[in-house]
Amino acid sequence: MDVRYPAHPTHVKTFTTEQLREAFLIENLFVPGAIQMVYSHIDRIITGGACPSGKPLMLTADPKELGAAFFLERREMGVVNVAGPGKVIVDGQSYTMCKLDGLYIGKGAQDVRFESDNPNEPAHFYFSSTPAHAAYPTAHIPLSQAAPTRLGDLAHSNERTIYKYIHPDGVKSCQLVMGVTLLEPNNMWNTMPVHTHVRRMEVYFYFNIADGNIVFHFLGEPGETRHIIMRNEQAVISPSWSIHSGVGTGNYAFIWAMAGENQTFSDMDAVDMGNLA
Repeated sequence: MDVRYPAHPTHVKTFTTEQLREAFLIENLFVPGAIQMVYSHIDRIITGGACPSGKPLMLTADPKELGAAFFLERREMGVVNVAGPGKVIVDGQSYTMCKLDGLYIGKGAQDVRFESDNPNEPAHFYFSSTPAHAAYPTAHIPLSQAAPTRLGDLAHSNERTIYKYIHPDGVKSCQLVMGVTLLEPNNMWNTMPVHTHVRRMEVYFYFNIADGNIVFHFLGEPGETRHIIMRNEQAVISPSWSIHSGVGTGNYAFIWAMAGENQTFSDMDAVDMGNLA
């Protein structure tokens, strides 16, 4: 497990491109036959990817890293499959996971395994895990059952649909809020105009980026912005004080996951476009 520590916004102003990437970018989430994880001390969120290419992969963690006997002893987790069909098996219960299917796994689940239906077209299980104080039921979340919110317009190149998977009015959790945003064809911008939410941090995971294309992810305080170049199936950590917005050289999709003080999706502080610098 790679461990990342918080960075003060004043300090971030001095970062080089390499330092920005080391602090916030998560690369190589999907390694065949392995589970990759990054532990951020910002709200103690764990971002991971499982790519079962043969036998099922079991979710485990060093007790020293989590201070727990098993991974979800005091945690909850959201999973979204972004590639070939597969299964997530939770304490013996199997959940079929087609592309864009989601799964919430509640606190206390002891045996979690990831499996691909076809090793030649493996599933890519992207997941986010946060500390939890209560147990909520494990729930399968097909895209068709996620709550959609349509935003933006073609004139601003930001026509998109936000699908809420784990949220107070849908699948319940302790603090994790998670979903998928799909941009309409010929739209490139996400989360523009920008906002911050000082009560919650966020992680963006970009996928469906075609070969040769990239996404410019913008971060930093509104008056001191920076950018990170994102490629397919990479994630970026966004502290609560930072904007989080992106534009691509082609169409793409992304998964967002939030942790922090509350779960109120609309609790955000809009930034006037005139204050961006």
